[in-house]
Amino acid sequence: MTYRWDHDGSPTFTDQTAAEEWLSANWRHLLDAGVDEVTLLDGDEVVYGPMSLHPAD
Repeated sequence: MTYRWDHDGSPTFTDQTAAEEWLSANWRHLLDAGVDEVTLLDGDEVVYGPMSLHPAD
C-alpha cells in the first residue's frame, strides 16, 4: 500500500497514520500554496476526502 495526498508534489507514505501526521504538520503550507482541499489516496483508491484545508469558521 502506498498512501499519498492528491496534490502535485505529495510525498508517499507506507501507512495512513504517517500520511495524516504529515498533513497535520503541513496543511497551512499547502493552503498558502493555493491548495484548498485534499483527498487521501491508497494507490488510486480514495480513502477519504475531499477535505477542506480552510479552518472552520
